[in-house]
Amino acid sequence: MDQLPTLDALLSKLAEIGASDVHLKVGSPPAYRIDGHLHFSELPKVRPEDTQQWSQELLDEKNAGIFESESEVDFGYGTPTLGRFRVNIYRQRGSIALVVRAVISGSKGFVELGLPEAVGRLCREDRGLVVVGGPSGSGKTTSLNAMLDEINSKRRVSIVTLEDPIEMLHRDKMGIVSQREVGVDVVSFADGLYRVLRQDPNVIMISEMRDPETIEAALYAAETGHLVLSAMYTNDATETITRLIEVFEPHRHHQIRLRIARNVKAVVSQRLVATADGSGRVPATEVLTETDRTFDYVMNPELTPQLEDVMTEGAYYGMKTFDQCLLQMFRDGTITFEEALSNASHPTDFRMAAQQTGLRTA
Repeated sequence: MDQLPTLDALLSKLAEIGASDVHLKVGSPPAYRIDGHLHFSELPKVRPEDTQQWSQELLDEKNAGIFESESEVDFGYGTPTLGRFRVNIYRQRGSIALVVRAVISGSKGFVELGLPEAVGRLCREDRGLVVVGGPSGSGKTTSLNAMLDEINSKRRVSIVTLEDPIEMLHRDKMGIVSQREVGVDVVSFADGLYRVLRQDPNVIMISEMRDPETIEAALYAAETGHLVLSAMYTNDATETITRLIEVFEPHRHHQIRLRIARNVKAVVSQRLVATADGSGRVPATEVLTETDRTFDYVMNPELTPQLEDVMTEGAYYGMKTFDQCLLQMFRDGTITFEEALSNASHPTDFRMAAQQTGLRTA
């Protein structure tokens, strides 16, 4: 019977072909995700003993205990030769399955990532909350770490991160970076956030805000004069603001709206889109920044769903909507019209806008 390669060989192949993830599931050959699409390898099908062995290679005593009790565990893994990965091991239909995601080595710059200039300006802020939103696999972690590296490279500040797990390692440059992993160095995001204020930070990075305790702690850190960077699983800027509010009990909404309106410096939302030349994917970005008008729309529950109007008319402040960004990317030849249209928030309006500007859409 044909044998599968070792786990390290599978991860080496992942890096070689530029894949983001490898799926190891019993009954199917290893599958790699490349530019957002899954591709089955020509290797033999994975057997139960394969995933059992790979999981044993990866799990330390602590994570093995979590997996035993919860049937799922998520953690970081790295080697000097292969780099760093995010690993999820779970059970399905009585067998063990693994998904391993590659973490890019080193932080890319804003120009290389295709991020707008407004993101660079946010790195010069002294206080406030900056949220990067997007679906899974949209590059939120990459953008957060690019911002972190920009700050670390150009400012004499103390940076503390709270991550679950740590995906990209940062060495001290002009600043000092202390990276703490939830479940290893700190009990939880919320607990770590309140304690981190005693560690003299200027900048705090939280890999994800997923509950009211963490969001409230992040707002408190921003209110007390720190720059806080974090991510959320949301589709656009309006949904991000709405989620920040609605995660709390209704009787607290007015108070939370006020804190968000005063302290959120910006929401940067991302969608990865395929390039016209087929060379990969680049982020389309939507940006909402802090202005008097933004404040009013966040404070008024009836106006909050219309925050897209603020972004549409806020180019002077570095704002833009997804559709404005996609139209510019199509105009520049970065993406095709079909790709822009399939990712547009309002496809019909987007088609009309493209035609009105004289762009060829067929």
